[in-house]
Amino acid sequence: MPTVKIRDLFQKNKPLFSFEFFPPKTEAGMANLERTIRELADLAPAYVSVTYGAGGSTREKTLGLVSRIQDELGLVAMAHFTCVGAGRTELAATLDRLAAAKIENIIALRGDPPVGAERFEPSPDGFSHAAELVGFIRDRFGDTLSIAGACYPEGHVECRDPKRDLTHLVAKVRSGTDFLITQLFFDNRHYFDFVDRARAAGITVPIVPGIMPIGNVAQIERFTRMCGATIPAPLFSELDRCRNDPAAVAALGAAHATAQVVDLLRGGAPGVHFYTLNQSPATRVILTAIKAAHLA
Repeated sequence: MPTVKIRDLFQKNKPLFSFEFFPPKTEAGMANLERTIRELADLAPAYVSVTYGAGGSTREKTLGLVSRIQDELGLVAMAHFTCVGAGRTELAATLDRLAAAKIENIIALRGDPPVGAERFEPSPDGFSHAAELVGFIRDRFGDTLSIAGACYPEGHVECRDPKRDLTHLVAKVRSGTDFLITQLFFDNRHYFDFVDRARAAGITVPIVPGIMPIGNVAQIERFTRMCGATIPAPLFSELDRCRNDPAAVAALGAAHATAQVVDLLRGGAPGVHFYTLNQSPATRVILTAIKAAHLA
């Protein structure tokens, strides 16, 4: 299929809906993911992304999966690309493989430390921050790649000072980031306040909200602890009340995410990136409701 740079899609001035997947560790998990991708493909996402594991542990699976999604399904695919566990030579080699596979969309991230590590440690001849990685990619490939970056409406878990975190984000954008995708959040005020602060700091690129429909209470508690996001007290109270009823949790999670997405789009968000956790039902429910409301 002809390659499409995601940054160009934002020029159409209509909301872009996209999905994030992760490489499964088992054959059963891969079969489930393939089924999920097929079920979501007919919703015509603008693009899909595929993550690295912690510490870059699924790098090869990520490259293979992105290539398959793009070549076999004809979807625009974006590869996660981190600097964990790799120096400049290895990073350059991986980028060359992406280019050879005609993958022209990446999201450049510092990445999480490997499992068991207390803090991030750059590799020898590697990078400590995503801004450095973005600059390295731009120096090597110029404008031939579309580069996304991450941002954190409630602050990065390792940097709870909003002003300092925003300074880092400005540097990342100036290094060559084309658009941003936020960490998950459950109160839209965090997103809208963050966008206001980013615009005031001179950031003009699209800022796409990342939404994760809640399907399991223990799981979302773990995720929010890891990433520093918060769950509004009224929502958590309802989740806690029905935490042992999976169907009720899934219904509440989908309803809350749908309300978030409606409000975000009406407030001017350029689209929504869904953290699917390799599942399709909640995302299908939400997008069906959005289309019924003529917001997509």
